[in-house]
Formats: sequence, C-alpha cells, structure tokens
Amino acid sequence: MEKVFPSIIHHGGAEGVTGSCHRYMANDTHHLLVDCGLFQGEDAGPSPLEQHQVTFDLSAVKALIVTHVHIDHIGRLPYLISAGFDGPIICTPASAKLLPLIIEDALRLGFTRDRRLIERFLSRVNDQLVPVEFDSWMPLPGTLDWKVRFQRAGHILGSAFVEIDLETGSERPHRTVFSGDLGTLDSALLPGPTSPERADILVIESTYGDRVHEDPSTRRERLKEVVAHALENRGTVLIPAFSIGRTQELLYEIEQIISDLATGVEDGAVDVVVDSPLAAKFNEVYRELLPLWDAEVGTGGVKLTSAAPARHPLSFSELTTIDSHQQHEQAVRVLASTHRPAIVIAASGMLAGGRVMNYLKAMIEDSIHDLLFVGYQAPGTLGAEIQRKGQGGQVRIDDQSYNIKMGVYTIGGFSAHADQKDLVAWVRGMKEPPGDVRVVHGVQKAREALAKILSQV
Repeated sequence: MEKVFPSIIHHGGAEGVTGSCHRYMANDTHHLLVDCGLFQGEDAGPSPLEQHQVTFDLSAVKALIVTHVHIDHIGRLPYLISAGFDGPIICTPASAKLLPLIIEDALRLGFTRDRRLIERFLSRVNDQLVPVEFDSWMPLPGTLDWKVRFQRAGHILGSAFVEIDLETGSERPHRTVFSGDLGTLDSALLPGPTSPERADILVIESTYGDRVHEDPSTRRERLKEVVAHALENRGTVLIPAFSIGRTQELLYEIEQIISDLATGVEDGAVDVVVDSPLAAKFNEVYRELLPLWDAEVGTGGVKLTSAAPARHPLSFSELTTIDSHQQHEQAVRVLASTHRPAIVIAASGMLAGGRVMNYLKAMIEDSIHDLLFVGYQAPGTLGAEIQRKGQGGQVRIDDQSYNIKMGVYTIGGFSAHADQKDLVAWVRGMKEPPGDVRVVHGVQKAREALAKILSQV
C-alpha cells in the first residue's frame, strides 16, 4: 500500500491526557516531533521508567517543536537527548527562557542531583534551543520546502499552537495545525488563543472536551468564600498547582481577594505561601516578560485596587516564597500545628509528588484545613482519588492510610485549559473548516464528546 504524506504517528497523548508526543512525517526522511512529554497517572502504566524510554527511530527527526513547557509536553526531553536526538529544539522566546528551569527540576527529581551533570545537560539543551517569535514563519531543516509558525495559545506564558506548511506541488502549501494546550478566553494574565486561518490536518486537545468551566465571576466568588473560610476556621487552604501558569493566575486573583477582605480583617491576617523554588523562578521570569501579558496587566504589571492602589499581583506584602527545604519543613510544622490562617500553593498539581505532599500528610486528618483543587486531576493520580472520595473518605499515601477530614473543594474555572465551549469557538473561528480533524490529549469520554460536536462544525 502506497504511503500517504504528510502523516502523523502519536507516541503519547493520543488516548490520554499526558505524555503528548506527535511525530509529523513529511516523507520517509523528513520528520518532526511536536512535544515530548512525561506520562502521569494511569497514562504512565505499571512501568513509567520503561514507558518513557524513546525507542522509536530518530534518524529522520529533523527538529523538536515545543508548544509549551509543562512537564507532560516536554518532560521526556532528557530521554530524547539520551536516545541520540541532537537537532534544534524550536519554541517561542518565552518557552526558551522557561524550558531549562523545567528540565533542571525534572533532572533533579528523576535523574540526578549531581550539579555538574545537570549543568552539562542544560548547557547542551541551551545550545539546541532555537527561539522563534510568534507569527513568524521559520524554514525547517532538511531539503524540503517546509516551515513552521507559532501562534498564541493563551495556556501559559509562551504557549503556542503550531502551524506546519509543506509544499506539495498544489496551489498552496499543505498545512497541519497542532493545538498544543489551548487556554481559556477569560484568562486574567494572558490573551486568549487566536484561531488559525485553515488546516488540512488539525490535531486538537480535548482535556475539557466534555465540560464547561464556571464563569470568572463565579470562580472568584467561590475562591473568596474559601479564603474567608480559612479566616474563620484559622486553618490552611492547601492548593496543589503546577509551578507555571496556574500559580501565577491564582496569585493574581488572591491578591485582589485579600485586598477586598482587608477592610474587614486585621492587616496580614492571611499568609499566602508559594512553597516552590521553581514557582519563584517562574514569577521572576513572568515579571521580565510583561509585554506578553494581557493588556490588563501588561502596562507594568500593576493591578490597581481601591484598597491598595499600587499592588503587584505577583509581589504583595502577604506573599511569602519558600525556597530551602529547611524553610519548607518549618512552614509545614507551623501551619499544621498552629491556628494561623494561610493559603499554601505548592506542586505537584495532581498530588503526584513534590512539597505539597508533606502539607497534605500533616493536614489531611484535621478538619480546620481545606484542600482546594483548581486544575485537572488525571485518572489514576492521588488528586483524582481524593477529589472523588471527598471529606469522610480514606486514602493511602506512602503505604499509610489516612482519613480525609479536611474539606475538599474544586473550582474548575481556574483551569488553564480551554473548556468545550472555548475549543469549539477556536475551531469555528477558522476562516475555512478544517479538513482531517484528530482529537487527542483527553480521556475517551472527553475526546468523543468534542469529536461529536466538531463533526458538525
């Protein structure tokens, strides 16, 4: 049977929500990888280390195209380079700044703490990075007439959907579009995603393909209620969140809420703790890259409020960033044993490890504390299990049984992912209906629900 080009093979993210890795094949000798992420939760299977090994042929792969720097999209980069990939890593300038931070963290947690080895690897990654501005076509390596362009996806800073044009002898180039992860249309910090003009092949995510988020005003009021509850109970609101994207969005909203509540409580009544060295570094980069933010905060990053007319949403008096492990252990001990109202944001976002676990184990059996989920919890993760069982349930953490006595809440509107309405609007915004549509990056129910609606577009 004759091969048809261009074609796509999915090496992850086709039937689950993590591990995104798609191989675009222009012909037998010219391939691209779009993302190369880690598997998490049920997607990781019984042998994650084995599953993450890159065993497919890399001889034709000319470049890695990165949509954004979340770990489920670039976490397999160490495995990819170890397997022999030495081509360009093409991404937006913001992603080029953030990617080494993510990879450094992944190396420390999953590979080695040897600083020399980490520095050597990061030096190699930096040599391979090729930043490309939004809306600019870049010729791709090889002998074909093909090129790539990034357009704003609005998911996290630097996130993009990818357009690949390939000359095939037709009147116009064949265009393939990979959505990456799309953001919501009402993000506080970033512009919403633009729609592509056209796509002969469209590969679209479906994380929330079967759901619609709460509207911004509702989610803000619910968050305000949780903060007020912490004040009343004098406990901690523990928020599992990834270090980039959602943490900054939450801080933006929390700053305003604290300002609103400040008239009714003593100054500094709620401590806001970001317990993540990685998140602290990201906050610094976010401030450096203010021009990429939404116009609402793009003119210097200052959100004016009546209570505090010159407060910065990522740097305010109640905010404490914890770096060292010693500080972390002290914060866990103090907040778990004293009645001191606090909001703690810590990774990982799906309770799959990280500093958030120490807070969770210290607080889960005390009803004065609350656990607030603001992001997607992949099936098979501890986050999904606690979300499903709720207060009164029981879970095992590190081979020990815990009764869930802390309150368990979910506010879906803070997700950095587009919901079904946003995804459909993004496709309907195209000047021409897409040709071949492939729905990926979602559980089966979400993929099927989105595919059904898109079939009618």
